[in-house]
Amino acid sequence: MVSLNSLLRLLLKYSLVITYIVFLITSVAQAQLCSGSLGDPVVNITFGSGGGNTGYTPTSGYTYTSSTCPNDGSYTITNTTSSCFGGSWHTVLNDHTGGGAFMLVNASYNPGDFFLTTVSDLCPNTTYEFAAWIMNVMNRPGISPNLTFSIETPSGTILQTYSTGDIAETSQPRWEQYGFFFNTPSTNAVIVLRITNNAPGGIGNDLAMDDITFRPCGKGFVTTAILGNMDVVNICEGSTNTYDFSGSVSSGFTGPVFQWQLSTDSGTKWKDINNANALTYQRKPTKPGLYWYRLTVAESSGLGIPSCRVASNMVIINVHPNPIVNAGPDKIMFEGDSVTIEGTVLGESPIYFWDPHLYVKDVASLNTLVSPPLNMNYNLLATSAFGCKNADIVLVKVVNGIYVPNAFTPNDDGKNDHWRIPFLDPLLNASVKVFNRLGQLVYHTEGQQVDWDGTLFGMPQSSGTYVYYLNYKKHNAVVNMRGTVLLIR
Repeated sequence: MVSLNSLLRLLLKYSLVITYIVFLITSVAQAQLCSGSLGDPVVNITFGSGGGNTGYTPTSGYTYTSSTCPNDGSYTITNTTSSCFGGSWHTVLNDHTGGGAFMLVNASYNPGDFFLTTVSDLCPNTTYEFAAWIMNVMNRPGISPNLTFSIETPSGTILQTYSTGDIAETSQPRWEQYGFFFNTPSTNAVIVLRITNNAPGGIGNDLAMDDITFRPCGKGFVTTAILGNMDVVNICEGSTNTYDFSGSVSSGFTGPVFQWQLSTDSGTKWKDINNANALTYQRKPTKPGLYWYRLTVAESSGLGIPSCRVASNMVIINVHPNPIVNAGPDKIMFEGDSVTIEGTVLGESPIYFWDPHLYVKDVASLNTLVSPPLNMNYNLLATSAFGCKNADIVLVKVVNGIYVPNAFTPNDDGKNDHWRIPFLDPLLNASVKVFNRLGQLVYHTEGQQVDWDGTLFGMPQSSGTYVYYLNYKKHNAVVNMRGTVLLIR
């Protein structure tokens, strides 16, 4: 006599085998591939971003609802659904691509059509791939969705059909793509898409649908390569290299015509390149950016119609920017003292160092102390993760002390119009005060460059002798200076 535990293990074993067989059958059914190259989706029904019906109305047997838990015979367009029917549905937080809405359907009790639309943007006598992403939103056993996709002429002639079979429930929400290929009529490319639910509603048969696409399928392969059979090239800003692209087309096209395209947004949008209509194309130098190229092909009668084109693989030229390097302003340093040089480096994971290394406390730090005995230029050198380089220079000027000019002529002749004190670096945090003969403060600055134009509140001051007081730090000691400056008009 077989024990209960043995019976349960046996049932589980055969259940897993059956599940695996179903998985294989489903995988084979969904693995239909275009025998040539595919084009861009010429029809892409994404159901928008949610918040309404968005114009996609199923057949008359279904009713639109704003509820994200539609009842039998209802549907909604939504970004999410959760906690439906006692938790028997998955919580779905995103559509197939994660950026919009999807159609959520609770099947009617009677099997039948639940989606019907007319597509008129296709090319005559062309093979197309139809595909749609479907999810069984049930997370427990119940009636499984079972769909038939049908491509028909407006008069009702069936061009192609495809059935998904039962779409089993899963423990976690999972989008699956289903699709097939069909040929448009030679005289009229308008087709009707009909989606039929073959199973009844009730406990189960609840599904989500997203991203219904039609893509042209070429009768041959189109491939491209950069000279040397590379797919991706990384170069640096300022490169003067040119690159030759070559395309090849397999048999299957009777009168192919070509058009090279460029995308600068990683393949979201493609633009035809003027006069690039041969199997080869030479790329000229450009500014930094990501440049994706591909070759599109169509029969001579349909090149100008995007829905007729198929596209090759992409070849990519990445022009990486050089690092942005700023070694900071020139510095003044007293002989025997030290000063901080302050750099900034921006870019793609750059490494950097100061050169020469002489008298630098930390050559790998952007802000570091230096103590050169004489005037010295320091180079801040940077190299990005892609080998792109840049540099900038800062001058450290070594002085014995501060020289204070004793006269200036603010008469707007462009010569000696301002009283300035050379070498008084703001880092010295100097305080400068200037008084007139009446003891009135007419100019004052703290920790800034000294730059007096001989005015007070915008009013020119009279000619005469003015007294200044200056204090700053030298070798960590405070230096106090007092003197006079002559204002001459």
